Amino acid sequence: MHAKARFLGHSVHQMLVVFPLGLLATAVVFDLIYLAGRSQVMAAVSYWMIAAGLVGGVLAAPFGTIDWLSIPAGTRAKRIGALHGAGNVLVLLLFAVSFLLRDQDYAPVPSQMVWAFAGAAIALVTAWLGGELVDRLAVGVDEDANLNAPSSLHKPHTATGK
Repeated sequence: MHAKARFLGHSVHQMLVVFPLGLLATAVVFDLIYLAGRSQVMAAVSYWMIAAGLVGGVLAAPFGTIDWLSIPAGTRAKRIGALHGAGNVLVLLLFAVSFLLRDQDYAPVPSQMVWAFAGAAIALVTAWLGGELVDRLAVGVDEDANLNAPSSLHKPHTATGK
């Protein structure tokens, strides 16, 4: 089942989701580095990575919702997609709490970071669920996909989006 929200033949959600995942995960890494050495630079980097990751997550979510709405009801993919989406909303909320609790002087305390750490733990699960949707349930995968398929840029496009 190919994605409904596509750009140049590929799922927009799959293209965008790498940014919030990478930014938010890296924010946690910089928080851990900050805890080890108390470098204000590391705390500032984490703060702004969370901000960028939240923006990226908000941008990726509508495209995932569009794709989820096109999954047939009563399927395992619909259930997994619902868990994936709801879990990612929770991830964004946890990181948002962490972001809002932090001071502008970039000196977070563990109680402000624990929200981000919880968000990162849940993101591991929701990322796996996203992989399950694509790799196991073929959501967002072109019906003509194969090891010798032509480039999506050279594929004829019809009114159906194929």
